Amino acid sequence: MTVLQPVILSGGAGTRLWPASRSTYPKQLLPLVGERTMLQETALRLAGKQNCAKNTMVICNEAHRFLVAEQLREIGVAAQIVLEPEGRNTAPAAALAALTAIRDTPDGDEPPLLLVMPADHVIEDRQAFLKAVEIGEVAAGQGRLVSFGVVPTYPHTGYGYIESEERSVIAAPIKSFVEKPDKRTAVRLLETNRFFWNSGIFLFRADTYIDELKQFEPGMVAACARSIDGAVSDTDFLRPDTDAFKSCPPDSIDYAVMEKTENAAVVPLVAGWSDVGSWAALHDVSEQDEQGNSISGDAIIHECRESFVSAGSRLVAAVGLENVIVVENKDSVLVAHKDRSEDVKAIVEQLKEQGRSEPDLHRQVFRPWGSYDSLDADDGFQVKRLIVNPGAILSLQKHAQRAEHWTVVRGSARITLDEKEFDLGVNESTYIPIGVVHRIANVTDEPVHIIEVQCGEYLGEDDIVRIEDEYGREGTTN
Repeated sequence: MTVLQPVILSGGAGTRLWPASRSTYPKQLLPLVGERTMLQETALRLAGKQNCAKNTMVICNEAHRFLVAEQLREIGVAAQIVLEPEGRNTAPAAALAALTAIRDTPDGDEPPLLLVMPADHVIEDRQAFLKAVEIGEVAAGQGRLVSFGVVPTYPHTGYGYIESEERSVIAAPIKSFVEKPDKRTAVRLLETNRFFWNSGIFLFRADTYIDELKQFEPGMVAACARSIDGAVSDTDFLRPDTDAFKSCPPDSIDYAVMEKTENAAVVPLVAGWSDVGSWAALHDVSEQDEQGNSISGDAIIHECRESFVSAGSRLVAAVGLENVIVVENKDSVLVAHKDRSEDVKAIVEQLKEQGRSEPDLHRQVFRPWGSYDSLDADDGFQVKRLIVNPGAILSLQKHAQRAEHWTVVRGSARITLDEKEFDLGVNESTYIPIGVVHRIANVTDEPVHIIEVQCGEYLGEDDIVRIEDEYGREGTTN
């Protein structure tokens, strides 16, 4: 039985789901539908399938590596995490996965089938998805490059379309690809009964994909091969060579291979699929009341219809809304008409042009050791709440321009100040002068919460000199 290797692509930013999704904590790492994050749901989608590889392969970037590792650890999924040196779209990411899989295939064995899945999709009917995968495995085993086409339910203008030569329950040859159409064109496509939404999920043998990619993008394969040849293992992560990968041209799997190969096939998918690409799409897959409202958090509504209201940090009250999106969190509030939810990315672009931090960072920022929440700030001071996870330890560091005051409000912390080491309990505090080497460690089984007051003329995150770090971080932003 040929091994099926799950490959999860977790490199997206999800700008249309701002303010919940930010570049440092994008939508695939959030529990947008249910209690698990979208990455976790994707990783569990093939659980129990007999021919699955023991490890799920995840392609992600440097900034998300610890978050991805921790989320997979929480659900008990063993993973091989490949750190993409720089975003180059899906074709190079899949090439990294394929070349890694070929490299790791024992002598005499066939390379595995790769099931390439975005980390941020919803599939409501898991059994239907598994059935479609089984159909795709047969075609992929015969040398086909399989795309999963979602049977459309309405003329969506936000998806690309795949045309098959025939509507079939098995893999059918692909006739053409259509870019995101206007409404009139989308209606016409559906009338033919030959078109599917392009799900962005693919299935092919690792060596078949590389062979096809060599025909159409030989430079891409060469760059990715050099990058994997120079890869270095770093604890739980595989780091491909950065310089080699940066020479790789960017492209999608569709453009680089699927639209050019003669071996493309499409398998119909009827499994409650959504790419959750906007707040309107999330509303569609969320639980709704009798008036079509989806409500989460501390929210109260009166005479609202077909609206999505999410309260993240405080009470949100809404009256008389219809087809409106309201999303509140600690530092931002979004209000949008549901029909314009795709345009949220325009707001994100404006924020970036203004040099604001909101497109990238939440108020609560996650680190390998836990998180910090910026509670207040003004000229000369900043107040944060640090949460240090059980067994975690911050880097040994010092600051050139700020002093800090730490007060433990929950749990117990082990403190290092220059050559001294001591423990602080609840309602105990210490002072860290400018230039003093310091660190916090949590040697207990419970999280420790610390209120940190920073004082100084400059309080930026780049005023950190790391002397020692258990997580192999360099610089100040990871």
